[in-house]
Amino acid sequence: MKRSSSAQKIYLSIILILGFTAFIIPPFLGGQEVHVYRALKDFHSLDARIIFTIRLPRILFAFMVGAGLALVGAVFQALLRNDLATPYTLGVSSGGALGAVLAIKTGLEIHFLGFSSVVLFSIAGSMISLLIIYSVARGPYGMSEFTLILAGVTISLTASAFILFIHYLADFTETYRMVRWLMGGLSISGWQVPLLLLLAIIPVAGYFIFRIQAFNLLVMGRDLARSKGLDVKKLQTYSFFLSSILIGVIVSLAGPIGFVGLIVPHILRLIFGPDHRWLFPLSIIFGGAFLIWCDTLARLLIYPAEIPVGIITALSGGPFFIYLLLRYKQIARD
Repeated sequence: MKRSSSAQKIYLSIILILGFTAFIIPPFLGGQEVHVYRALKDFHSLDARIIFTIRLPRILFAFMVGAGLALVGAVFQALLRNDLATPYTLGVSSGGALGAVLAIKTGLEIHFLGFSSVVLFSIAGSMISLLIIYSVARGPYGMSEFTLILAGVTISLTASAFILFIHYLADFTETYRMVRWLMGGLSISGWQVPLLLLLAIIPVAGYFIFRIQAFNLLVMGRDLARSKGLDVKKLQTYSFFLSSILIGVIVSLAGPIGFVGLIVPHILRLIFGPDHRWLFPLSIIFGGAFLIWCDTLARLLIYPAEIPVGIITALSGGPFFIYLLLRYKQIARD
């Protein structure tokens, strides 16, 4: 059930303010105090290095990770016609996690274009999972939502079993590295990682924004969408591959960060309704801003230590999501 028009305008204003301030305030929050004037006056100063080499790249990285997870969550919820679908539903992230854990266990030191073996193995694991799921789920009239979910769950459980087995064989140091990676993290330095993710997210987001009307038809049912001239099989295939590739890249760079891809699209759907003209753009803005603020809390709460951002997203997003569900249940009852 949607909110009234006035309430929607209030929520829209809040989301836009969160998105704007996410790039203005967090760069100046941290254990080391920085001054804008000194940073702009001397780009070789400590203030400039902290802002432009550490904090701004991390903020941009956090925004793109959150935006990508939220957007793909909205896409998967439309493709599978299931409001509880997440970017990790299809098991691509589990394949990426298995690849990363294998790289840690084997201790291989491979570097390509500046990326470590953990990142490279994670991408490879995600792509292998993607090909397996697609080969199982494809059919003459498109991909079955039921088969996609079943294949994804199977891949996820299988990968999780291998991960546990590798944990069992690992020593203390390897286990710590594995557990820490699986919690997700956004600790980076420099612009290489954000720019790589930017190159991945722009064409994917552009495709989904361009196909908004097709997604509005798809959620009404595949038969109705076909009657309106929509090539359902093509839309499903392209969306599945683009979403999965983006998630594979995100997981390889940031680890699996939960809740964002589930709660952000669902919250927006509860407030603004199922129209993807609102859902997709706002998922990008709200998902990115939400993860920036969660990462800021993760950096500051127990400084100089840092909490894995996946813990913050679950602790902050989970209760609010439950509140919204209870609230709308009451509204629907009334």
